[in-house]
Amino acid sequence: MSQEWDAGRLDSDLEGVAFDTLAVRAGQHRTPEGEHGDPMFFTSSYVFRTAADAAARFAGEVPGNVYSRYTNPTVRAFEERIAALEGAEQAVATATGMAAIMAVVMSLCSAGDHVLVSRSVFGSTISLFEKYFKRFGVEVDYVPLADLSAWDAAIKANTKLLFVESPSNPLAELVDIAALSEIAHAKGAMLVVDNCFCTPALQQPLKLGADIVVHSATKFIDGQGRCMGGVVAGRGEQMKEVVGFLRTAGPTLSPFNAWVFLKGLETLNLRMKAHCANAQQLAEWLEKQDGIEKVHYAGLESHPQHELARRQQKGFGAVVSFEVKGGKEGAWRFIDATRLVSITANLGDSKTTITHPSTTSHGRLAPQEREAAGIRDSLIRVAVGLEDVADLQADLSRGLAAL
Repeated sequence: MSQEWDAGRLDSDLEGVAFDTLAVRAGQHRTPEGEHGDPMFFTSSYVFRTAADAAARFAGEVPGNVYSRYTNPTVRAFEERIAALEGAEQAVATATGMAAIMAVVMSLCSAGDHVLVSRSVFGSTISLFEKYFKRFGVEVDYVPLADLSAWDAAIKANTKLLFVESPSNPLAELVDIAALSEIAHAKGAMLVVDNCFCTPALQQPLKLGADIVVHSATKFIDGQGRCMGGVVAGRGEQMKEVVGFLRTAGPTLSPFNAWVFLKGLETLNLRMKAHCANAQQLAEWLEKQDGIEKVHYAGLESHPQHELARRQQKGFGAVVSFEVKGGKEGAWRFIDATRLVSITANLGDSKTTITHPSTTSHGRLAPQEREAAGIRDSLIRVAVGLEDVADLQADLSRGLAAL
């Protein structure tokens, strides 16, 4: 252990540095050991110097760790790095992406409050609002994602939050985040954006006017399908409420998973550029194939919101969805004929995945709910990984041959 430890000298000066530098170095506070890598703190509790020290920390009168349910140095490093990349005052890590959404609503909404949700969101998000938040008195209505006039008309006096995914899962629909934030703020509501598909490497919703950003860190932030986690980012006053919910309810991120995510963030920008390049190539190829009825990818000029995507994103993402001939049977034949890509509902992995949304990620929704969200039985979602595109095309050609 160094006897000349000076945190100010050992920690990196990050004043004015660029995104890639923040992704590698933000949030690290070196210990007296002088470690170069990010340390993992595997501890459930912390030792206090005196009983008075313990009392002061539990009361929040002095800063410091109390219990790893809500403070852990490794988790805090991940939170600080995400906050730096999203341009947030504070970020709070959670056990999963769904826990991040739950923490936002549970900490900021009460019975009688109204929440507007895009129809184009992940199936489990709809289930969370429909089956659980409604049960505890939160009013929920759904709005077409891109229809700004519909959002404006649907806001009530008691509307607390507007919740969107942009781009959406799995159809890559978008909303003009800056315009929607103005609509929300004009009527006293907050805008929450699920930024999972873009990550801060491609889109920073807070800089566009959103109030809160949520992520499933399980996806591109990890990047290799290893760990579960989520994160919420926004202003300090809002995040204080989220921290209070986690302190009591406990859906917190483990130190090991936080460490894995820190490693993922170091290569995030590089990976997202490669994901986007592969997805663009694959989408353009799919659009030319017989048997494909429609391709959903904002990088295509045929996408109705292509220009909006160019304005508010630095890239078009890695998720390509397409509709095939033959309905559900055709979609299943296509998927089953592949031999390289992985049949799994996860995404954001270096390995390309393929899934049938209407019977997996959105399978618990009623048929009318799937129809409203545009999830047809003929739809297939491919989350494009980092393999050679020619190999992916060859594998998807097997699916085309099975139609």
